[in-house]
Amino acid sequence: METSLHKQPYSHTRDLREPSFKGMVLLSQSQSQSQNGRSHSSIHQPHSEVTSIARGSVTEPAPQDGRRSKAQGMHRAYIALGSNVGDRIDMVERACNEMAHLPEINILRTSGLWETKAMYVENQNNFVNGACEVSHLVNHTISLVIGTIETTLSPTELLDKLQGIETMLGRLKTIDKGPRNIDLDILLYDDENINLNRLKVPHPLMLEREFVLRPLCELIPQASLPTPHDPLSLHDHLSRLPRATSPISTLTPIAPSLPPLSALNAQRRTHVMSILNLTPDSFSDGGLHLPSASALSSPSHLAALKATILAHIAAGATILDVGGQSSRPNAPDVSADKEAARVVPVVRLIRSLPEAAGVAVSVDTYRASVAAAAVNAGADIVNDISAGLLDPDMLPTVARLGCTVCLMHMRGTPATMTSRENCTYPHGVIPTVASELLSRIAVAEAAGVRRWRIILDPGIGFAKTQSQNLELLRRFGELRNSEGLRGLPWLVGTSRKGFIGRVTGEAEARDRTWGTAVTVAAAVQGGADVVRVHDVAEMVKVCKMGDAIWRA
Repeated sequence: METSLHKQPYSHTRDLREPSFKGMVLLSQSQSQSQNGRSHSSIHQPHSEVTSIARGSVTEPAPQDGRRSKAQGMHRAYIALGSNVGDRIDMVERACNEMAHLPEINILRTSGLWETKAMYVENQNNFVNGACEVSHLVNHTISLVIGTIETTLSPTELLDKLQGIETMLGRLKTIDKGPRNIDLDILLYDDENINLNRLKVPHPLMLEREFVLRPLCELIPQASLPTPHDPLSLHDHLSRLPRATSPISTLTPIAPSLPPLSALNAQRRTHVMSILNLTPDSFSDGGLHLPSASALSSPSHLAALKATILAHIAAGATILDVGGQSSRPNAPDVSADKEAARVVPVVRLIRSLPEAAGVAVSVDTYRASVAAAAVNAGADIVNDISAGLLDPDMLPTVARLGCTVCLMHMRGTPATMTSRENCTYPHGVIPTVASELLSRIAVAEAAGVRRWRIILDPGIGFAKTQSQNLELLRRFGELRNSEGLRGLPWLVGTSRKGFIGRVTGEAEARDRTWGTAVTVAAAVQGGADVVRVHDVAEMVKVCKMGDAIWRA
């Protein structure tokens, strides 16, 4: 998609001095092969065919606009995205989508979105900062093939494209270093040092800005810059910055009517997700909210559901989780059509209630078609117990829908998850759950899911033994801070589960409220952002007390 430019080029160095909601985009040579067959994956690896400044050379490429004559294939760059005017998250996502639509750009990864206070001009809204990694096709020649054009972009041509996106999205620069609805910066471009009047790469201010280094370190923490006499990694530079008086946090949107989750905000409140099972065979409340097939949308059924929904909201639930397929061990499968027929009318009912305007709706499903139908009916979150393993279309569907997804740790299927093989963790349950969730995050990112749209769930009760479930709760804070997972929000679901009954001696799931309360308190202490519960009124009180103790 070509973008016409309607403004004069401006100096690129001004952007990071202005506070914004930022992301990073990576344009990549690492996806192509060099002449000797080795893959380029490091930003400080020299490219023998590039006529550029490497490791401190002061000679600018010729001609002065930065264009080059030799074909170089895939080049890697990192782009910062920022906004602090209007709907900041929406604006950054729109900018990402505009980049993804360009034939020369392929987004590979995104960091989280980080919110930070404005700098320099302080009487303006907070910025949200993040990063994404993209692959950028730049051959520095135009190869014309029948029916296909391979476009080539130099760094300055890339800058033109980014400025075109800013213009398209209505960027207006009112005051220097002041508010703006969108801000796109080139931080890094291959190994190059570029020193042009309108473009300087690496960005000259990046090493002194936590809101740049922190999201960048989510992508390439051990990388070093292509500058002379600086062997330090980006992580080293981040660790040397003065401690912030107001720590920054990631943001994860859950619904337009709710503030985003702020997983690193020490004073955040815990959200209560209420369980609304529409199944006849759920382990705890099977059949409670499910009528006969002929009465699925009958007035009496919808009236009963409405009363339950309103009671959950009045009790303090901020997320309603609607499920039409039981995930208890050995639960029989229902068809996708039948599952959707259970779920979609209830999502529509919730969305029709004025009292539900301030809550998020989640759909508990591992089927892509059900997720799509529910989101199109008004759901905000897809809660997938398999993290995309049980339906290969799930993660690409979530990416296309642009909604938030909860990736839960599980092995096998509901029918096989309790097998000895699936419950064996020779390297320990904490590091293994962390590494297996990391692998699902990578698959989600490869499918196009933005990192800031991901919530994690340790999967308590799924492919875990009694002792492993207890260990996950006991060491949950350690799991949250595992390498590669810090900054992502977590959902914890322990409500009425069998491991509680085995400790308290309660055979009936509905009698496990007190045991559930202790596990919810443990989750709050460990740092959960959302707890998924049946007994809403009771667990809202537990969360309020837990927040008062551990998040004051």
